[in-house]
Amino acid sequence: MRSKFALYNMWFSLILVLTTLGASLILPRLLIREFGSSVYGLTTSISQFLGYLVLLQAGIGGVVRAALYKPLAANDIEKVSIVLKTSASFFRKLAFISILYIFILVWTLPFIIKGNPGFIFTATLVMIIGVGLFIRYYFGITYQMLLSADQKNYFSTILQIILIIINIMLVVVLIKLGAGIHLVMIGSTSIFIIRPIVVNFYVRKKYKIKTDCQPDKNLMVQRWDGIGHTVAYFIHSKTDIFLLTIFLGIKEVAVYSVYAMITSGLNSIITTIADAVTAAFGNMIAKDENNLIDKNFKSYECLIHSITIITFASAAVLVTPFIKIYTRGFNDANYLRDVFPFILLAAECVYCLRQPYHMIITTAGHYKQTRNGAFVEAALNIVLSITLIQFFGTIGVVTGTLVAMLYRTLDYFFYLRNNILFIKIRTTLKRLIISVMNMACIIIFMHYFVKISIHGYLSWIGSAILTTVIAAIMTYGINLLFYRKEMKDIYLIARRLVKKKTQ
Repeated sequence: MRSKFALYNMWFSLILVLTTLGASLILPRLLIREFGSSVYGLTTSISQFLGYLVLLQAGIGGVVRAALYKPLAANDIEKVSIVLKTSASFFRKLAFISILYIFILVWTLPFIIKGNPGFIFTATLVMIIGVGLFIRYYFGITYQMLLSADQKNYFSTILQIILIIINIMLVVVLIKLGAGIHLVMIGSTSIFIIRPIVVNFYVRKKYKIKTDCQPDKNLMVQRWDGIGHTVAYFIHSKTDIFLLTIFLGIKEVAVYSVYAMITSGLNSIITTIADAVTAAFGNMIAKDENNLIDKNFKSYECLIHSITIITFASAAVLVTPFIKIYTRGFNDANYLRDVFPFILLAAECVYCLRQPYHMIITTAGHYKQTRNGAFVEAALNIVLSITLIQFFGTIGVVTGTLVAMLYRTLDYFFYLRNNILFIKIRTTLKRLIISVMNMACIIIFMHYFVKISIHGYLSWIGSAILTTVIAAIMTYGINLLFYRKEMKDIYLIARRLVKKKTQ
């Protein structure tokens, strides 16, 4: 049953990733073509500043999910209700802080953003985008975490897919009708209010949640430890644009965002597959099935590394031709860069390679034990990025991110070795070295032995299919050479799932 729900979550989440990636390809081009790079960069900068709203969750999301695994496994509705009641009480307090944060940004952000079009224009955009993010983060988030912990996340995923498609159509229609950027943002924001309403209705109908229980404050003792992981993640994903906004201006933000939509799409594919089995591992941990955890983790690690290698090696070959096609006609900023996209890809690749280790640590609830590593990663990212941006611009920012990613990945290895899986560091380092060599072989082979000619979207798609197939074949061959047992286990799990589905 765990494998069945993990498969459901993975497939629907992958569809969501592809839908989101499609939206991220369509909407930025429409916005840049209609309103220019400056306005698009402005909306991106505002969204990134407001993205820090999620930090106000204080790392509570992972803590709540970890607290729900055991009562869900034991079908203890009383305990589940107490966890949800405690979570909801905590988020109500955070909601007031969030409103204050938005109000402060409305009055300060127009003076911080370099090259913004004016106070009223910027302040009203902050208000519109801020209200939308507030509603999405704080309404229905408790029930969303319940669905995630119970491996029922596919319900809200299907809902989000539908809303993203509706949002694309609405934005296209509004732009065709000549609407300004403010009206477009209002329309886009309004669509996503539907999701928390529907999720709340679904959970109340499906689960017999008790509302007359009392919150248990002891459940949230790890929330300050969880914030370290949350801070590190958001510094990883937001600091680059934050610094570019202040030091280089919103046109450079627009350039960065076009490349980042590619890397974030690839990141989403990997993390979606990784997250699909999180609840399953949480259930194993709750039942102390240690031998099963060890066996499944090796196969899981092999799968994530393989997909990451195929995805990012292909992206390294295809990113520059794609940007040339995508930005054709954009003349108000220089979108073609040489070194920057490859450092950005390397940073995201390292982040994805470490996902199996991050998943085990957070699923086991080891927030306090690993919070210092999270804080060091965040500090490294900020200090190096601020220092290097002075000399190397955008390249300096992403270099700081890459170094921070490498540090935290090594920190994860040593912690897992000593505390949870007791894996040999030699084994993990061997896997990393083989992964790097695998990617290098794919890129070198495609560069020197396969001649691809790209002139438009159709030829790029054909080249992308060819590159991915070659990367998959080479990765499969290397895995058979070094990880035959893990590949056999992955095959057996897949065959069992297909057999169950057929029956």
